[in-house]
Amino acid sequence: MTTVVPIESAEAAASVRPGRIGVLLVNLGTPDTADASGVRVYLKEFLSDPRVIEDQGLKWKLVLNGIILRIRPSRKARDYQKIWNNARNESPLKTITRAQSDKLAASISDHDHVVVDWAMRYGNPSIRSGIEALTAQGCDRLLVVPLYPQYSAATSATVCDEVFRVLAGMRAQPTLRVTPPYYDDPDYIEALAVSINAHLSTLPFQPELIVASFHGMPQKYIDKGDPYQAQCVATTEALRRRMGLDASKLLLTFQSRFGFDEWLRPYTDKTMEQLAKDGVRRIAVVTPGFSADCLETLEEIAQENAEIFRHNGGEQFAAIPCLNDSEAGMDVIRQLVLRELQGWI
Repeated sequence: MTTVVPIESAEAAASVRPGRIGVLLVNLGTPDTADASGVRVYLKEFLSDPRVIEDQGLKWKLVLNGIILRIRPSRKARDYQKIWNNARNESPLKTITRAQSDKLAASISDHDHVVVDWAMRYGNPSIRSGIEALTAQGCDRLLVVPLYPQYSAATSATVCDEVFRVLAGMRAQPTLRVTPPYYDDPDYIEALAVSINAHLSTLPFQPELIVASFHGMPQKYIDKGDPYQAQCVATTEALRRRMGLDASKLLLTFQSRFGFDEWLRPYTDKTMEQLAKDGVRRIAVVTPGFSADCLETLEEIAQENAEIFRHNGGEQFAAIPCLNDSEAGMDVIRQLVLRELQGWI
């Protein structure tokens, strides 16, 4: 007997054929423009996130809207202007993240059913636009890649929060995976060591020591259970072992403190000042908590902290670039993505 398949059933069967796989690289964010208006929009979104500022009560809202968003945007805009990619009219973080996405796509192009895109947690392109673009291309599986080597609720977790918010409004949700932090991944540690040594070999001086500066956070966040500090320590210890350096030759510090709370110590800027006063004349700084150069590395470290060091007696200062879209850096991202796509490709 011949079985007749209803037209509706045939159409339904066609609609559930396996689709494509989307890979979404996500970094922190950037203003759209290097002026006070653009920075104000960015800071408002960033500082209104309860993962970043946990107490979003009335007092904070008054401080944010009445003081911070009136004063800080102009000052930070001047900092952005120092590092702005004028050719593209965008921040270096956006330029580099796009390049990372393009190079990842090229490196896994043999998997023709995998589509790579990129987004920012704050600012543009947004996570929502990234997910919508990938699903529009037929992606029914999604790998989100937070580009933070160390996990923190204020970085990796808030990426997931936003992804979940987007998915919550979707009738046909893609199946979701999220890459884990890679703070002690051997490929990552090796890439850092190779990058540091390569850059040191180009310097006209030999640093007396290296400072590994990570983005800071309020101490109370760690006290509540955030694993970030422990993972920064693990990265630094693994890097020391790989490079054959002890704690006196590869220091761990934390930068970018904000507000009046106690933040993770030792502070990078205070360390720069004290090292110079103690007679250290030549140093190099690496930033292993950042996957791409941004305001915090290009302006805060390479300019502001360099000036602090020199002002207090230091003579030679080198800021070592992040892994960015270098061959070593892209190999870390590619290996991470391919590992987490196992079973899908």
